[in-house]
This record gives sequence, structure tokens and C-alpha cells, in this order.
Amino acid sequence: MRRRPSVVLGSSGLVGQRMQQRLVNHPWFEMVAVCGSSKRAGTTLDAVEWRLEEQRPSLPNLTVLDLAADDVVETLLELKVEVAFSCIPSEIAESIEPRLAKAGIAVFSNASFHRRKPGVPLVIPDINPEHLDELSDVSPMACATNCTLLPLAVPLFTLKHFGIKRVVMRSEQALSGAGWQLLHDNDALRGNVNPEIPGEAVKTRAELLHVFGTTTQPANFEADITCQRVARRDGHQVFVEVEFRNDLTRQEVLRAFAGHRFSAAVQACPSAPFTPLHVVESIDIDEHLWTDGSKFTNRPNPSTDLRTGMAVVVGDIELVDARRLKFSGYSHNTVRGAAGGTLLLAEQAVSEGRIE
Repeated sequence: MRRRPSVVLGSSGLVGQRMQQRLVNHPWFEMVAVCGSSKRAGTTLDAVEWRLEEQRPSLPNLTVLDLAADDVVETLLELKVEVAFSCIPSEIAESIEPRLAKAGIAVFSNASFHRRKPGVPLVIPDINPEHLDELSDVSPMACATNCTLLPLAVPLFTLKHFGIKRVVMRSEQALSGAGWQLLHDNDALRGNVNPEIPGEAVKTRAELLHVFGTTTQPANFEADITCQRVARRDGHQVFVEVEFRNDLTRQEVLRAFAGHRFSAAVQACPSAPFTPLHVVESIDIDEHLWTDGSKFTNRPNPSTDLRTGMAVVVGDIELVDARRLKFSGYSHNTVRGAAGGTLLLAEQAVSEGRIE
């Protein structure tokens, strides 16, 4: 399979660098350009401060292009860019993403601005892959979901057939979910962090109902969502209680979690973990951050192992009564929840023949 010339929108942010890390050895996409702010424009990529814990991989020494330049789209077309991975703030994505898509560059976005907009599929590949049917041939653009949604939605989806009546979720979200600045804030690292995340709960609830519904009609169940920031570098954990319309047993729950799989087309993707869910007795936030769905590691190399960090961990399973279940979910917020999830969506589009 050929490597499609690609651009990363985001040169110095955590998600942008996660995407660079994942593309450097990717068999289906080749990073031929990186765009950043006017402040970064003209800087060679190796001179941009590396913000991830893992060692900087051998990235191509590209010169950062100015995302705000009037001719940036024309420059990317001259470089024969076919795919754009958007890892930029929502307010910037608002204008540049449609311009790229209208020029025929397929945009796969981690930004929130175009999520749930008509004609822009919002997809979690193991939950609503059919929503990618909305991907336009003329102006192709698709979005990955909010990072907080993954550890809730993936386990919950496996139990959908029991009839979801009400969901109550509380999150504990890592500092990296707010960007690299908090990771350099000693007060935050010591635990003095503002727990409030404005708009996060509303966004998570809306996206949950969207991916569980159709492209035009959200799912119809109650969802009470609370989100908060905690002093942890990486990893979003959610604590969930679900009320169902039908009875279920603990064995049925465990079978549903263990039996969850991607479609054949998605499973063939380089970033797809061996299984979407990794079931454990109890979640350990240090030991369970990096998993490929089969095994955990404390020494990840995400530039060569695209699967690690891509599975959602589920544990602390408690059947309260015949129709009420508690569980906890956990996932790597900048990998499965952001760059990795967005890349997997692009891989799905390739695997299913939706982009050339």
C-alpha cells in the first residue's frame, strides 16, 4: 500500500507531536509537511521543543509552515498533500479545516469545532463506523470525539442491547488534556490544580448521545456527566453507573466486554489494538496506561508500536442489582483519546476505500 502525503496541523502542542510521533513510521501515511502558528513558522521541526515524555523520533526535518498564511492551502497542494491531520485549537480549525477539505485534502480532525455538524461524521470506529458513510467525496472531513468520551462510550456500547436507561459518569482527567503548559506547572503537578473544565460535561454528553444514535437522531437515554481535572500527567479515568431497562448478570457483562471487536476493515488498520477493551479486575492508573488490548507496558515506543495506548481499560465491575451496573474505564487521553483515535479514523477511511 502506498504512503499518502500528509500534513500535521500543529507543530508544538501535545496532540500535534503525538501525531508526528505516530506518522514517522506509518505504513499508510507519510508526513511531508507540518503547519504551526506564525510564531513557529520558518522554524525547522528539530528546533521545536519536544514536549512528550518519550524520546523524539527521527522526524523529517521539515520547516514549519504558517497556518495563517493566505497561500497555505496552495503550498500544501504543491506538496501534493492528500490528507490533513488537524491537532489545533477549535477557533483556528473553524476556518482552515473547510478550506483544506474544499481543496480536496481529506481532513481528519481532533478539534471540536466541526463535531456534530451536518455532513461531518463524528466517529468512534468500534461504535459507529457506519457514520463515516457521511464522508463527502467533494469536501472530505471527519472528526474524532472528545478524549473523555472514549473510556465511557466503548465499554458502555457493548451493553447497549440491554437497553440503556440512564448513565451517571464522573471523570478524573489528566493535566495533559489541557495542553503542555500544565505539565510544566509545579503547583498543578503537586496537586494544586483547578478541577473545573468549562464546557467539558456538556460536550461529552452531547457526543455520547450522538455516537450512540444515528447521524440525524441522537440516542434517547438520560446522561448525567460530571468532569474534573486532577493532578495526573496522562490518562483519563471515568467512574460510571448505568441503569438498564432489562436484567443482566455479571457473566453477561464480562462476556460483552471480552467479546467486543472492531469490524474486519478496522481491525486491519495499523493503529487498531488487538482488542478494543482490556478487562482487568481493578484499574491501576500507573500500570494500565499503555495497552494494546493484549498486554500492558511501562516502556512504550509509540513511533514503532502503533497499537500500544489504543485500547480502553475497563475494571472495578460491580453489579449493584439486576438492572444497575458500576464500572470504571481508563484510556490514554493523548493517544486513543486524541492523536491515535484521529489517525485510526483516517485508517478506517483508507481500509474501507473511502479515500484513495
